[in-house]
Amino acid sequence: MWPTKRSRALDVSLAAGAAVVDAFAVWFATQDFWLPRWATVLAAVLLGLCLVVRRRHPVALVAAVIVVGTTTGAGFLAGIIASYSLGAYASSRRAVFCLAAIGIAAFTLQPEPGLDRSEPVMLRLTVAAVFGLPPVLLGLYMGTRKQLIASLQERTRRLERERTLLAERARVEERTRIAREMHDVVANRVSVMVVQAAALRAVAARDPQRAAETAKVIGDMGRQALDELRQVIGVLRLGSDSGPQAVPGPDDFAELVEQSRAAGLKVALTIEINDGQLPPAVARAAYRVIQEGLTNVHKHAGEADTEVLVRQTPDAIELSVLNGPPPGEPERLLPSGGNGLVGLGERVTALGGTLDAGPRPEGGFALRARIPLPAAS
Repeated sequence: MWPTKRSRALDVSLAAGAAVVDAFAVWFATQDFWLPRWATVLAAVLLGLCLVVRRRHPVALVAAVIVVGTTTGAGFLAGIIASYSLGAYASSRRAVFCLAAIGIAAFTLQPEPGLDRSEPVMLRLTVAAVFGLPPVLLGLYMGTRKQLIASLQERTRRLERERTLLAERARVEERTRIAREMHDVVANRVSVMVVQAAALRAVAARDPQRAAETAKVIGDMGRQALDELRQVIGVLRLGSDSGPQAVPGPDDFAELVEQSRAAGLKVALTIEINDGQLPPAVARAAYRVIQEGLTNVHKHAGEADTEVLVRQTPDAIELSVLNGPPPGEPERLLPSGGNGLVGLGERVTALGGTLDAGPRPEGGFALRARIPLPAAS
């Protein structure tokens, strides 16, 4: 099979043209070779027609031209085209140079009838080199050029595939990041608001003052959730460089705990942080760890006693949210998609930290995280 229809048409045209030209050259030659003229014309035609396989079998074609051409004196134009095809399409460079040398030697030592033995051998060698080497060298150049173009095209296709895969990976990572941010903003805040709404309904009749305080907390948390949603949507619309984002600190950690206390959770908070602000990425991750831990207590442990610890070491921030066994089975478990801890683990791992979550031997649940601090801090 030819690579393309255009290549097939070219090879057929070259084969027919070479057969006709060589046949006429032999027919109108001034001197016959060893064979009768009609036999030499037939050999010239056959050699010319063999050029149709010059791309698939260049080595065999040149070998046939050398053998038949040396014995019959036919195939001059076919030999030139075959020499070019040898350099352009042969896979072995050693075979190319060996056959080229054999062809030049055969032309130089060819025993023509009526040969003037006084003709210098160097002259015949020069003529053989002039007609034999340029087609081979041109074929080598064109073959190398085609291989280079093919390799560049393959590299371009590979880069295009890699770019497509990277773009798809970026889209997946962006969807994951969006899902994580929306979970942090919506699921955590709304879960606590649902708990507080249930508490509000329980105390509305017998303790109006506490009900009013609970309603105020629900409203504050709703506004905070809306503010955080606006920030997230702004980042998604304008990109990560849309503007500075608030960096949470110890006061924000304490506010989270206070909101859980207002919802009826017994929480003990211990903060051991040195003077100075935490790096933004570390502070946000720590805030989300505390938020996720308290939300899970609200969801699954009711009013269990809870302890929150935030401690800074020379090279890391260590956090833990520990709760004991629930005092009783919650009346209604809040829905959970199971993605909160997964997304939190991704967030902490991206900063080089570790996250451990699991049941405690004495009952309850433990959420522990360690987030390393940048070396410059």
